[in-house]
Amino acid sequence: MANATDHLWMHFTRMASYSAGEVPTIVRGEGAYVWDSQGRRYLDGLAGLFVVNAGHGRTELAEAAAKQAGELAYFPLWSYAHPKAVELAEKVASLTPGDLNRVFFTTGGSEAVEAAWKLARAYFKRTGQPNKHKVVSRYIAYHGTSMGALSITGLPGIKSDFEPLVPGGIKVPNTNFYRAPEHGDSPEAFGRWAAEEIGRAIEREGPDTVAAVFLEPVQNSGGCFPPPPGYFERVREICDAYDVLLVSDEVICSWGRLGEYFGAVRYGYQPDIITTAKGITSGYAPLGAMIASDRLMEPFLTETGMFAHGVTFGGHPVSCAVALANLEVFAREDLVGHVRANEGAFRSTLEKLNDLPIVGDVRGDGYFYGIELVKDKTTRETFDEAESERLLRGFLSSALFQAGLYCRADDRGDPVVQLAPPLIAEQQQFDEIEQILRAVLTEAWARL
Repeated sequence: MANATDHLWMHFTRMASYSAGEVPTIVRGEGAYVWDSQGRRYLDGLAGLFVVNAGHGRTELAEAAAKQAGELAYFPLWSYAHPKAVELAEKVASLTPGDLNRVFFTTGGSEAVEAAWKLARAYFKRTGQPNKHKVVSRYIAYHGTSMGALSITGLPGIKSDFEPLVPGGIKVPNTNFYRAPEHGDSPEAFGRWAAEEIGRAIEREGPDTVAAVFLEPVQNSGGCFPPPPGYFERVREICDAYDVLLVSDEVICSWGRLGEYFGAVRYGYQPDIITTAKGITSGYAPLGAMIASDRLMEPFLTETGMFAHGVTFGGHPVSCAVALANLEVFAREDLVGHVRANEGAFRSTLEKLNDLPIVGDVRGDGYFYGIELVKDKTTRETFDEAESERLLRGFLSSALFQAGLYCRADDRGDPVVQLAPPLIAEQQQFDEIEQILRAVLTEAWARL
């Protein structure tokens, strides 16, 4: 649409890139596909933005929103409740691991991360440890864009314009085994080393100053880094030893993306807090949540106790109604089981691309994968900044889209193509993804 460049300020977008052309405009979705304003169809290989887990065009979710809006369109959760928030909180708590029974609703992931950091600080102040305020997170990890969440984020490129940020962010190595700086021959030893780096960081800062460790089950930014064997087990031990909260940032990794309702269940660890959003409504309405353990709420249950935090639209009645309807779809169609049953086929289909000279690594779990691109498979040499610019923005992003695949070509780290299709995807979609990637990556290599 021509007027998109006149008034619409798009997120994380180089607006000048559309100065001589129209902005691609998506107008309709059905199942695993979307259509643009010109009638062209695309396979949604990223579920919108790791969001549309149940797939596009679910009329029952739209109907749930309309019904709720007709009954009660809005009421805040500030000292009052409404039925859908109560029902959804109970449903979420029934699915979380351990005693994560306290659900604080937000409108999205950044707000959930922000709430988790604020809770960690407030909890330790109220339990006699007021100096515990710092947060450990991993290099290249993305945790959101609000000022607190951005301070936890480990991507210098999206932080520099907004510095100085909230003090207290500490960075440690991530779990990219393909580029392991230590123990590259043993995933177990590498995982142990990466976990111990968290302990060493806490020691350097002083355990009495560190409140929380924020980790994604599979790190998104950088291209889907799964945890090595034993990693989270050791991280949990370290957090317990230093009285530090373990926050599982599952804005992407929850709601079936990894073949379980929560990534912490997939990898067998017990967090103190889970942050979530995106797939909780499959994107049919905005909603997020911070889910905390019972013990973290205890200091706020005194007669005058209060967690002095809130957002206007957190736990919006329409969003909660949509989330409940979305989870009914999950249960009825066993979408989580569908991912577990088909993740092997998705992996093996993507691994066919390993025969291409430009493909260095295929990694991920569930329906969440990254394909790292390299200049040399033998040496694992990556592309420099200028080469990455030409490869990703100069060719791959537009070429994949023109070929009918919406996904992410990203270089927040080493260049990767990321894939996270709706959880309804099957072999037909896996094959389509592989075929389009094969053709476009082959052409990309020829252009180098």
